[in-house]
Amino acid sequence: MESNIIPDSIRPQRLQPGIGFGSGPTGTLRSSSLRPGVTVPVAPLLPSPASLSASSGPPPPPPPLQLHSLYGGVGAGLGPGAGGHCNPGNPAVLKEAVEAVVRSFAKHTQGYGRALNVVEALQEFWQMKLTRGADLRNGALVVYEMVPSNSPPYVCYVSLPGGSCFGSFQFCPTKAEARRSAAKIALMNSVFNEHPSRRITDDFIEKSVNEALASFNGNREEADNPNTGIGAFRFMLESNKGKSMLEFQELMTVFQLLHWNGSLKAMRERQCSRQEVLAHYSHRALDDDMRTQMAADWVNREQSVAGTIAQELASTERELEDARLAGRELRFYKEKKDILMLAVGQLSAANAATLPSH
Repeated sequence: MESNIIPDSIRPQRLQPGIGFGSGPTGTLRSSSLRPGVTVPVAPLLPSPASLSASSGPPPPPPPLQLHSLYGGVGAGLGPGAGGHCNPGNPAVLKEAVEAVVRSFAKHTQGYGRALNVVEALQEFWQMKLTRGADLRNGALVVYEMVPSNSPPYVCYVSLPGGSCFGSFQFCPTKAEARRSAAKIALMNSVFNEHPSRRITDDFIEKSVNEALASFNGNREEADNPNTGIGAFRFMLESNKGKSMLEFQELMTVFQLLHWNGSLKAMRERQCSRQEVLAHYSHRALDDDMRTQMAADWVNREQSVAGTIAQELASTERELEDARLAGRELRFYKEKKDILMLAVGQLSAANAATLPSH
C-alpha cells in the first residue's frame, strides 16, 4: 500500500492545492519536489457529469459539474428535478417558474393577500432550518454582494449558509430590485432542495453511475474500482448519501476548482491516489489559504506567458454572466473570478515591490 511507502511528514505537502512552479510565499509547498509545472487544462481525476459530452476544437477549461445530465432536471440545485418546469435557456419561463414558487411560498407561510418580502423570507427560511437542527457550521446568515456600478442594470449575488451562490437573473433598474431578484432565485432553490427527490439515495447513485458508464462506454468493473474515474465518482456519491443536491454541489465545487487549477494532476504526479485526494478534500472547506495558493499558481502562469490571467478572467466573466442570467448555481464561476482577481492583486504587489525607489 502507498501509505507504507510515503512518510507521514511528506503526505500533507503532496495534498496541497498549489501547483508549485517555483519558490514562492508558501514556503515548503513550493519546494523542488512539488514542481510538476502544469500549464494546460487536464483531465479531471474525478469526472464531472458535464464532461460526458465531447466537443470539437481545442480543449476548453474544465466545465462545471452539472447534475442535470444525471437526473433530468435543469441544473445543479436549480429548480424541479425530473419535471424540468423551468428552462434556463428561456428567461421568460425561468421568471415565471421563480415567481410561481415565491407565490406558493408566500401562500403557505403568510396566507393569501399578503405581500412577501423575499429577502426576509430567505433569511427566515435558513434560520428555521438552523433551529430545526440543520448542520450549518457557519450559522444561518444569508450574505448579499452588490457588483459596484453607478448605473443599471444592477447585479447582486447572494451566498447561502452552505456556500451555494445565486445571482439576480433579470434586468434590474435598482439595487433593491437586484437584491430581490437574487433572493427569489435563491429561495426557489432552497425550497426545492428540501424535496425528497433532491436527496442522494441508492437509486439515484445507481442511475447516475449507469448513465456515466453508458456515456463513457465503461463496464461494471470500472464502477466498482475506486482507482478509475467512474469508481471515484461512485465513491463520492456514496460518501454523501442522504445529502441534498445543493450540499453535494457545494462539496463538488472544491474538486471543480482543483481540476480547473491543475491541482488534481499535480497531486497525481506526487503519487497521491484518488482515494487519498477524495478523502482529504471531502472534509476540507474552501478557505483563504486554498484560494491564495491557487492564485499564486496563476501568478506563475502569468509570469511565464503574459496575458494568461486576462484571458482566463475574460472567459470566466462570460461564464459567470451566462450562468447568472440562466439562474444557475454560481459558486464555481464566482470562486474562479475571485481567485483570478486575487492573483491580479498578488501580481501588482510583486511588481510594485520590484520598482526602483526614488
